[in-house]
Amino acid sequence: MVSSAAKTVEDYLAGLPPERRAVIATVRDTVNAHLPPGYEETMNWGMISWEIPLSRYPVTYNKQPLSFAALAAQKNNYSLYLMSVYAGSGGEQQLREAAAALGRTLDMGKSCLRFKQVEHLPLQAIGALIASVPVEAYIAQYEAARGAAR
Repeated sequence: MVSSAAKTVEDYLAGLPPERRAVIATVRDTVNAHLPPGYEETMNWGMISWEIPLSRYPVTYNKQPLSFAALAAQKNNYSLYLMSVYAGSGGEQQLREAAAALGRTLDMGKSCLRFKQVEHLPLQAIGALIASVPVEAYIAQYEAARGAAR
């Protein structure tokens, strides 16, 4: 995985070649347009990250802000991490169905959507999924998963 040393989102974007910057900016704009209040956009883990700040929810297993989504330009593709999908919200199936309606098959792991072109993503479904998870719901989802892991 390619990791950036950029300290700000603006620096991260400025460090990308123009064609890669355009892809990242399109997906970033989709996330930001649908992001419920309470999440913050930052640079974390070497990529653009949307998370719940420690000032709002300090009880995380790794003492880091609770990650909700992340976006990165990798060496050979792009990655969009949707942590709420990993937690089993039914979002993965929604994304797969939306991609199929576009004639696409998602390249998806537990929470990671890998893509080579922005046209390969069901952006409308991604936006709807992001908008459907307010901070309180995500914290509850996280706590339920952590309780089950103990």
